[in-house]
Amino acid sequence: MFQLSDLFILLAVAISFALSSYLWFNGYREQGVFTAIWVPTILAFGIYVKVSALLARRD
Repeated sequence: MFQLSDLFILLAVAISFALSSYLWFNGYREQGVFTAIWVPTILAFGIYVKVSALLARRD
């Protein structure tokens, strides 16, 4: 079900979210918002990689 690549993507999302929260709550709001934008971008990239792998395996 979960592969190593899935875990790396989830780890990157968790690190990005933690860094964003840290920046936001320590007064670096603009940097926190910029870093928060990474979370959906990383998730979208992960979905793309997962779907591409599934389609390649099907052919």
